[in-house]
Amino acid sequence: MSEQPDPYENFGGSIGRTFRSSQPWWPPRTEPPDNAPNVVVIVVDDLGFSDLGCYGSEIDTPNIDALADSGTRYTNFHVTPLCSPTRAALMTGLNSHAAGMGYVSNADPGFPGYAAELPDNQPTMPEIFRANGYRTFMLGKWHLTKDSELSEAGDRSSWPLQRGFDEYYGFLEAMTNLHQPHRLYDGNSVVDVDRYPEGYYLTDDLTDRAQRMIHGLRASHPHKPFFMYFAHGAVHAPLHAKEADIVKYRDRYAMGWDRLRQQRLARQVDLGIVEPATELPPRNSEPGEDVRAWEELSPDEQRLFARYMEVYAAMVDNVDTSVGRIVDCLRELGELDNTIILVTSDNGASREGNEQGSSHYFRGRSPEPGKTRQEKDFFELDLANFDAIGGPTTWPHYPRGWAMACNTPFRLYKTTTFAGGHQVPLILSWPHRASHPNAIVREQYAHVTDVLPTLVDLIGLDVPRERNGRPAVPWAGSSFAATFDDPDAPTAHNEQYYEVLGGRGYYRDGWEALTYRVPLTPFSDERWQLYHVAEDPTELHDLADDHPALVAELAAAWEDAAWRNGVFPLYEGGGINYLIRPDSEKAFDEPVVLRPGYPTTERYRTSRLLAGRSVRIEVDWRFEHGDRGIVLAHGGQESGYLLYVDDDELRFLVSSCGEEHAVCPVPLPGRSERVTVDLHSPGGGRWDVSLAVDGDLRAHAPGLPQLFSFMPFEGIDVGLDRRSPVCWRLYEREGTFPFTGTLETVTYTPGEHAPDAPEVLLDQARAVGSALE
Repeated sequence: MSEQPDPYENFGGSIGRTFRSSQPWWPPRTEPPDNAPNVVVIVVDDLGFSDLGCYGSEIDTPNIDALADSGTRYTNFHVTPLCSPTRAALMTGLNSHAAGMGYVSNADPGFPGYAAELPDNQPTMPEIFRANGYRTFMLGKWHLTKDSELSEAGDRSSWPLQRGFDEYYGFLEAMTNLHQPHRLYDGNSVVDVDRYPEGYYLTDDLTDRAQRMIHGLRASHPHKPFFMYFAHGAVHAPLHAKEADIVKYRDRYAMGWDRLRQQRLARQVDLGIVEPATELPPRNSEPGEDVRAWEELSPDEQRLFARYMEVYAAMVDNVDTSVGRIVDCLRELGELDNTIILVTSDNGASREGNEQGSSHYFRGRSPEPGKTRQEKDFFELDLANFDAIGGPTTWPHYPRGWAMACNTPFRLYKTTTFAGGHQVPLILSWPHRASHPNAIVREQYAHVTDVLPTLVDLIGLDVPRERNGRPAVPWAGSSFAATFDDPDAPTAHNEQYYEVLGGRGYYRDGWEALTYRVPLTPFSDERWQLYHVAEDPTELHDLADDHPALVAELAAAWEDAAWRNGVFPLYEGGGINYLIRPDSEKAFDEPVVLRPGYPTTERYRTSRLLAGRSVRIEVDWRFEHGDRGIVLAHGGQESGYLLYVDDDELRFLVSSCGEEHAVCPVPLPGRSERVTVDLHSPGGGRWDVSLAVDGDLRAHAPGLPQLFSFMPFEGIDVGLDRRSPVCWRLYEREGTFPFTGTLETVTYTPGEHAPDAPEVLLDQARAVGSALE
């Protein structure tokens, strides 16, 4: 019998030592390699290819630029076009679908490639470092746990500590309020905070904690190496920045996105980031992705849109300050020379702000204005908020024209398989190994799945071949360590598939075939485009008609890779992947009883109480004349609703994306034992609100905007309004406004779904499908 090939031939063999562990997980710790370097991996969220000074930006990023000047910049580095998939690939070395993360972890439709959590047989990057004697730290955004497991009752097996980090401080979801984070975690515990200090800013807080982790380790051990994964919440929406940083960029973007693209491309040519002959594509023109010429905008539009970009630039600037503080910390300890620092982004710049941006991010995901009683035009509302944009009373996102500029010179954005979705900066610095007198640029193709193999190769780490007694899967990526020293080293990664939201792409040896996905249309109707990206990196010249055989070959290769990696079934659009939920989540539809002193309930749990449905809220209390304060609060400045007492009146309001809608105040008797709030959902994205006191109906307000989807983004508080307040006016006057009377319980009883709720429509579609069988 012939000898069978070792399936782990490329799983560490030539790129580091390997061992097989026969012990239960955890694998035994080994001593780190001699003179092992510290490793800091920094991921910035939604950062475009051209957003750093060393990649052509006008934004001040001197600290990151210094790392690039003494290290290596990669100009042909690719990730997936979406955040959770990139993070899963980074952590495991697997393609995102094979790592269970074909989409964001907020949706688990029940298929292996979309499990919304990492496979339990695959050692992660921190697990590998920890097994090699490293201390492992993480800061910031995780987004690799399904939303049904984020609460205190959740299964923590896919939380950071359980996936290899010794210490963690950050948030588990896709995003958070940078001025007043909705839910921070310290290790496995929710951080208990009612009100953040004046001037609080998340990036600064994360950086403070990162320095504390390093100092704590070094005070305890003189030379134990550490691995740190710093996953910034910036520069994802909401675009929040400190006022001093925003002021620095005032009027910097009055020239608009068309001139900004030209200026950045010129700098990229000067820096050697792109070839002098690189062509700048026309403004994106695909349906729903198009960008107007800056000159066609009104003066008010130009002024408002420029403000959004000022805030974004301030966020990038502050990230650079954070990087500088980490570098300074290492320099002071004498450890900078022997620290590998890697800086990159999780996908291209985001066009989630749509055509005109928004001072409230979730507005773009709301029902049409007429169904939510929007009293002001969206643009007028944003213009009225001009000076506040970027501050704690807003949840902004810039117009997609700025995302186009941030992705210079590439086409399109995050969530597409065009280069603007997945070609991002990568800086690798290790002065001990190579400190270059001149800035070094590398053009070899590399992919996010290559990062883990490269670090293993550079350091010489042992790699566990199993986890939890089950064999691990060989990495999809390959080491690009050779390119760090040799500009002529060939790429080790010659082929790569891409898929997100049904959009497809396949790269092979300088050619790329891809599709532009139009949701809810047959996949068979989509035409494969073909670009010779080695010569046409900005994907301007579609050669599909000239090379039909190559198109067919690459499309077939994509199909094969899709079957091997668990890509199917492809997502058609329409949000159905958010609606298909496992039976284990039915408990979230049951009533819940909350009491004063309870911590803030988790967002996803509370969303199931009212999203697309009616809900009754019953307050058992012992109200007496003169009592005042918050009875219950659900949400924050992103949107929410509030029940409180002031001047012996019961007051209820809904805050929806920057507008407040109030029910007429209800005078309270001298004593009261029960208040009932009925939020009836008749359809059309609205609530009919009724207030009853001790069984007597006292107020009725039809047609208030119903909150939906991710709103409210902050959970329910009883007896006060923690962190970001639902009503800023009340917060400025009263703070968290604790209730002074006696609250017994607050009971939420979910009711029927609205007739046009997605869950109802899904059930109807299933019924039709069953009838056709």
